[in-house]
Amino acid sequence: MANKALDVLIVDDDDADTLMIEEALLTAEPQPAVHRVADGSEAMDYLRRQGQYEDAARPDLILLDLNMPRMNGHEVLAQVKSDDALKSIPIVVLTTSTALPDITASYTRHANAFVTKPMDLEGFEEAVQKIKRFYSEVAILP
Repeated sequence: MANKALDVLIVDDDDADTLMIEEALLTAEPQPAVHRVADGSEAMDYLRRQGQYEDAARPDLILLDLNMPRMNGHEVLAQVKSDDALKSIPIVVLTTSTALPDITASYTRHANAFVTKPMDLEGFEEAVQKIKRFYSEVAILP
């Protein structure tokens, strides 16, 4: 199966983590289109194409942090997965949390995967690259 160039939405308030995610995503061909919003409220505006995001492309994949200001990742997950127009978009929770309640709540709200951000740069990049490879080379997306 040919690699598909993904359209990825990163929802993360941490600039350093976002930069590492972007760098890891952009290392392999085909390079995905990468967009970033810094909190859950912006994510919902982006996904619903509201305000400054009226021309936003529908992402093939959402990488979602849990701990953010205004609207956290759990709230975004619940809203996206309860919205008929959005719920088919795969969401990978990519967070620093290893807490069982966060893991359970994410899957209960229909996250497609839960990945803890590795603390070392090499492990972090490898985890993001594996997510990208799975969704661009293995999974069939809507």
